[in-house]
Amino acid sequence: MGARSYSVDFPTLWVVPAWHERHCIIPDGFRKGTVWRHYDWQLWITVNHYRVKPDAVAFDGEGYPTRSAAFHNRRSQCVACQKVGKGPFGAVMTCGEAVGPTLFAGWAEGGEVYRCEDHGCSCGWTYVYDAGEAMGMPWPTPLIQLLATSEDQVDNVYRPLQAMARGPYLSEQMLVREGFIRLPNDGRIDVVTSSAMSRLGNPITFALQDETQLYTASNKLIKVAETMRRGLAGMGGRSMETTNCWDPSEQSVAQRTHESKAKDIFKFYEAPPADLRYSVKADRAKIHRFNYEGSPHVNLASIEAEAAELMEKDPGQAERFYGNRIVAGLGSWLPRDAWETRKAVVEVPVGAQVVAAFDGSDVDDWSGFRCETRDGYQFTPKFADGTPMVWNPADHGGQVPRLEVAAALDYLMETYAVARLYADPPYWATEIDSWAEKYGEKVVIRWPTFRDKPMHAAAERLLTDVNKKDSTFTHDGCEDTGQHIGNARKAPRLNGRYVLSKPGDGRKIDLAVVSILAHEAHGDMTAAGWPELVTGPTYFRLPR
Repeated sequence: MGARSYSVDFPTLWVVPAWHERHCIIPDGFRKGTVWRHYDWQLWITVNHYRVKPDAVAFDGEGYPTRSAAFHNRRSQCVACQKVGKGPFGAVMTCGEAVGPTLFAGWAEGGEVYRCEDHGCSCGWTYVYDAGEAMGMPWPTPLIQLLATSEDQVDNVYRPLQAMARGPYLSEQMLVREGFIRLPNDGRIDVVTSSAMSRLGNPITFALQDETQLYTASNKLIKVAETMRRGLAGMGGRSMETTNCWDPSEQSVAQRTHESKAKDIFKFYEAPPADLRYSVKADRAKIHRFNYEGSPHVNLASIEAEAAELMEKDPGQAERFYGNRIVAGLGSWLPRDAWETRKAVVEVPVGAQVVAAFDGSDVDDWSGFRCETRDGYQFTPKFADGTPMVWNPADHGGQVPRLEVAAALDYLMETYAVARLYADPPYWATEIDSWAEKYGEKVVIRWPTFRDKPMHAAAERLLTDVNKKDSTFTHDGCEDTGQHIGNARKAPRLNGRYVLSKPGDGRKIDLAVVSILAHEAHGDMTAAGWPELVTGPTYFRLPR
């Protein structure tokens, strides 16, 4: 990462990285105290974060700086592996926002000069602008927050930040105090963790959110991060995230940012070549060389030793931390990206021979049907108007509409030749009994999902057929089903078995269960032998 070539063909505040390299120091190690120099990847993020709109104006009609409105990107995200230098880089960006020229101050005619002495710094540094270059100025009252999950984690940025603030070029403007840093004109840098939430909601000019792959709904840091951004919006401030790769089953802030369709977020992520396998030592060495080639301070032998040890306990975490890949952790069942590789566009005709599955709830969880064709294409059936046969009780006044579910099954039976329906009995035992009486007990079969051994085996069969190279299994890419698949976690049981469980933060997995049941019905039907189809007046029918 970082040794690739980058081309800057847009206006940016070049004065900012120049200011960084005059005022910031390397905070630790053998080069401690020496002048900071950006790695290529750090400089690329910096110039993109301070990219100025070509038509930007410095001041509005009332004479106030346009602040965030002048910049192309409202916020930035840096996704990179452990030890590349994200923490010190975050500290450098914070120093610039604290007392550096990070606000757009207009376009230079050529020869204008930024002088540190004009802004309370006696270091004597000056920067001469070229004609047409974007000029910068400091915030009058910088108010900055650093967000992390804990005091230990915030040290990733705060420790090098303190070292830089105490350095020879910043100490007269950045005064390190107990728990915060004092800035000019009553400005300050505060640390916000789970134990210091009282600082949230304040208007701020910059926020550095570190390790956002750890910000999830379960630890309530998603709401914290959003609250912090609202404080920025009121001041025209901006923010930056630094993060390792995330577990896609956790729906973290890092994942949400990365997947956001917003056009004003700069996202830096350079994944290693996809054809290299992290579990193979020779491939892993190539991955590490790719990831760390832009950070020459890193010792690759040490990285390999740490990664190899972690591989024994949690290979997913090792691949995220050192392989810089977005992979699921041990707790996840089926990573959504693996599920999505089986997506296909298939037209299922009326009268097609299928199996079906149903899992129902009442007032909390979802209810729904999934079908699978004889040749292994799984899909969510729909009504004639295109409405999926899936029900979220929150969309129906808090309760699943049972009559609508019954009508859906009737329509399903009329539309396709349903050879078998596996249905989970809890909450729906009476309805399932009536369905069995109506369509035949050899067609409608009660399949309780609470049984550990059968459920584990069924989940493993679908997992295998999704991951197996020569499998013919495909699916329709149903968005709700994909989300539930990605949410499902393994809950361990005796003898190495597991059942699926929810993540514990309100996300649902019901349609993942239905997919397992549908695939299990398909496997059992294939083993038993699919019945011969007989023609009806308008579509195929199965003999009952």
